[in-house]
Formats: sequence, structure tokens, C-alpha cells
Amino acid sequence: MSSEATSSDPLSSQSNSGESNSSASTSQVQNLEHHECWALLRTVSVGRLAVLVDGQPDIFPINYTVDGGSLVFRTGAGTKLAAASGGAAVALEADGVDAVNGLAWSVVVKGPAKAIAGTEGILDSAALYLFPWQAGKKDTFVRVSPGTVTGRRFKVTAPMTWWTQLSGAAKAAPE
Repeated sequence: MSSEATSSDPLSSQSNSGESNSSASTSQVQNLEHHECWALLRTVSVGRLAVLVDGQPDIFPINYTVDGGSLVFRTGAGTKLAAASGGAAVALEADGVDAVNGLAWSVVVKGPAKAIAGTEGILDSAALYLFPWQAGKKDTFVRVSPGTVTGRRFKVTAPMTWWTQLSGAAKAAPE
């Protein structure tokens, strides 16, 4: 995306497709450049890993680190490792909000995941200082090599437009 905005607000001019948006800048979405996505991925360490398990999508919270042009996380034996190894296609999503200017962002990395093997690879991964949140044996490092990296930034609307007292209310289970 080229930076066509002349205002200091990155969302105030035109959408990524070049179409004018007559509504307020709060409804505009800015598609992020590749380098912006990687810079944002480096600012957080929490994401969600989407995998296929028995033909059905499943999502796991993970902590990760950026290692050059890939993402690395640790896990132990189980569903997540089985679904996210051997070159299986995965998606990893991370996001954040800049509370000062009210901008939120979301980055999605899609590509194959492989358990890191070999002494040199494991030693290099251990040097990343990536420690699992949950106690237990999480001795497998998994690398997600990006096929695609996409990201979006948008202005968050005021909470009173999307949050109500009923938003947190308990609801009856469907029958």
C-alpha cells in the first residue's frame, strides 16, 4: 500500500483500494505493509494458532517469538504439536490496541509449521529465550514459515457503541 494520506491520521484519507470513504474515519481499515506486520508481531508475544484437527478447525493460545522471517513457539506432545508439525498448514494471528490513539491492529501469518529438529536447530531455538506459559514439559520448538503475512489497522469505536450492560450478562443455554 502506498502512503497517500496527507493527514497525520493514517486512516483519514483513502482506503487501501483507493476508494473514498464518505463515512467517518472510524470505519476505515488500513491494510498494512509487510514490514509493518513484522514490526507489530515483534511488539507482542501472544497469539492464536489455528490448525486442523480431524478435519475441524481448532485454535490454541500460544506465546511466540519472531526469529528472523519466521515465528517460533514451544509446545509439548499432544493435539497442538500433532496438528502443527510435519509441514501442516497453519495460521497464527496476533493483535493489539494502541490505547493512546485508539488504533487496533491484527496480523495473520499463514504457512507450514514444522517441529525444529537437529542439534544445531534446537540449540539456536533455545537461544531465543522462549519460555512456555504453562508449567510442564514443552520441549518441542515449532517454526511457522510464512507463506503469506497480512495485517490491518483500524480505529476502535467508542466502547459505548459496542459495549452494553447486557454484553457481560449470563445467557440461557440454547435448547
